[in-house]
Amino acid sequence: MAVPDPAPDELAGTEQPFVAHLVELRDRLIRAVVAVAVVFGVLCIYPGPGGLYDLLAAPLVANLPKGATLIATNVISPFVVPLKITLMAAFLVALPVVLYQLWAFVAPGLYTHEKRLVLPLVISSTLLFLMGVAFCYFFVFGQVFKFIQGFAPKSITAAPDIEAYLSFVLTLFIAFGAAFEVPVVVVVLARMELVSVEKFKEFRSYFIVLAFIIAAVITPPDIVSQLALAIPMCLLYELGIWAARAFVKHTQPPPAPVDER
Repeated sequence: MAVPDPAPDELAGTEQPFVAHLVELRDRLIRAVVAVAVVFGVLCIYPGPGGLYDLLAAPLVANLPKGATLIATNVISPFVVPLKITLMAAFLVALPVVLYQLWAFVAPGLYTHEKRLVLPLVISSTLLFLMGVAFCYFFVFGQVFKFIQGFAPKSITAAPDIEAYLSFVLTLFIAFGAAFEVPVVVVVLARMELVSVEKFKEFRSYFIVLAFIIAAVITPPDIVSQLALAIPMCLLYELGIWAARAFVKHTQPPPAPVDER
């Protein structure tokens, strides 16, 4: 019996010289930088760096004693810090464009079943990170600052430094954004067959303890922010187990052709 021809390689004929890859990478990076720069320019016009900082500082200012404000201990801080905030906001707004350029660069070298995995992960990781930042700003900040001010002695007038506040905000934004990536990590590990879905289920109780330890280390020393980080991590871990089961099922490579002789 004649041996059937092997299935054609999807990537056959798509190879490019190394220099061509570098040129394409440069073009993709330029487009990503241009996207961030355009958004940065728009935000500088409206609402402006000062308006963005006021928006970022609103949860803290709302919980300060009457008449108290933020201060600047460095001469150039009132100019530099709002620009940093504007650049951070521009990157977050332009993040879909940046990730699309990354996707467009690597997509030609992926098989169809790999594309079915990577594109949803890129989109979901972006949305989850932004959800973590939004959750931190709209819920955690107000509760944390209210809790802290409630313990402050009446003889102390709070006047936080704007650079210290920026550092605090960025730390929590990164912490909550990264914590909301738990489902993506679970899906990737399960799909790469490094950890099975059943193992993740067995590890559930250990992860709960780990989540509270992580929350205690990277958040301020108050119970509100620790619970606000640990509880969503536990819920997202369960979501990751469910998503991993679906991804593993629908992103398997096609079966190899049977050699009939």
